[in-house]
Amino acid sequence: MNVQQLENELWDAADQLRANSRLTAAEYSMPVLGLIFLRHADNRFKAYLPEIAADIPSQVPAAQREELIKLGFQGKAAIYLPEAARFERIVSLPQGANVGEAIDAAMDVIEAEYDVLKGALPRGYTAFETDLLADLVKIFDRPAIKAATGDVFGRIYEYFLNKFAMSGAQEGGEFFTPPSLVRMIVNVIEPDHGLVLDPACGSAGMFVQTGHFIEDVRKQQANDRVTFHGQEKSDTNTKLARMNLVVHGLDASNIRQGNTFYDQAENLIGQCDFVMANPPFNVDGVDTKKVEGQVDEVSKGGRLPFGLPGINAKTGAISNANSLWIQYFYAYLNDTGRAGFVMASSASDAGNKDRDIRETLVKTGHVDVMMAIGNKFFYTRSLPCTLWFFDKGKPENLHDQTLMIDARHVYHMMSARSHVFTEEQLANLTAITWLYRGEREKFGSLGSQ
Repeated sequence: MNVQQLENELWDAADQLRANSRLTAAEYSMPVLGLIFLRHADNRFKAYLPEIAADIPSQVPAAQREELIKLGFQGKAAIYLPEAARFERIVSLPQGANVGEAIDAAMDVIEAEYDVLKGALPRGYTAFETDLLADLVKIFDRPAIKAATGDVFGRIYEYFLNKFAMSGAQEGGEFFTPPSLVRMIVNVIEPDHGLVLDPACGSAGMFVQTGHFIEDVRKQQANDRVTFHGQEKSDTNTKLARMNLVVHGLDASNIRQGNTFYDQAENLIGQCDFVMANPPFNVDGVDTKKVEGQVDEVSKGGRLPFGLPGINAKTGAISNANSLWIQYFYAYLNDTGRAGFVMASSASDAGNKDRDIRETLVKTGHVDVMMAIGNKFFYTRSLPCTLWFFDKGKPENLHDQTLMIDARHVYHMMSARSHVFTEEQLANLTAITWLYRGEREKFGSLGSQ
């Protein structure tokens, strides 16, 4: 995907909205996300349709044929789109047609097919000026966007959210984790079975990449191998996560809205095979009284097995929630579980009670890998971070060891403000973790790939 070209196309769309719409950014943000959803769903639908249609005999009547196509999409990494929801039908509406009504109807028929999306898809497209909406639809039908693959949904969402200050915007990285970092996390923890949790799931990019890993590397169906559990504080982003999972053919039934600091999901403590997340960094103001009851051993249902972090003397609130997140990720794991998450670099050397928590954590022997990441990986902010990895199933001989990787100077410059890992860099960093773990057969297999 030519990211620069894609961004240019989106800039055109945003300019149209900013210059010509009577709607505010807060009003057009979700409708634009709905168009992104339709476009991405249509891309994936068309990718699978030829293969499915080829298996249907030509003499089958049209109505029955459509039913067989619908059945053929079961188990695919895409969703079936009724004819009324297909993008080319909306694009080809005659001039003067009510495009807004057609898009609202498309959302209706998709929700009728997928219960998990009920109430998640945006409506209200009739509020747009008809000509402006028609132009916007055409922009989303341009070649660069029609050809876009991978987890573009989160990327496009994040672009609109941050570039044009839409409602609900937070500081960089909370809703969208750079694909390079998501892939690095997936490569290291290898989430290929059981219960996978992201308690700060944003647009569900971690789950989408897990699905790619299971299907492309393990050659299995993701929904047969894993159960995703995601939690998001924002209602908008809970809907977005469902949309993103469904458009990739992944089960979104366990995506829930909730503030992870206070909504503990007790049934998942000590039960998860994998935890992966990009939590908001350096949050202050978490209510101490609401979380102090979480201090206990994991076996007794505690999410803070190593104690409370520092408390602000003036407000009485938790001064920095990084150590809360770190303990949550550890506490949700089962006895052999692995975790991989993005964390502010400052959390690696914070002092006082955070230092004590970190020392106790290290003494468990379950800290597996620490990977320092340089600036400019986040799309909207230039800040370094660290990838943390836990493994409660580490072999005994590695309990007193932690692999430390300084990857701050490992990157490919996409632009002056955007760094990524190349395929080769991802493979090399992953190979280092394999060698550290003694998994030499995996390293040896690289030569045959």
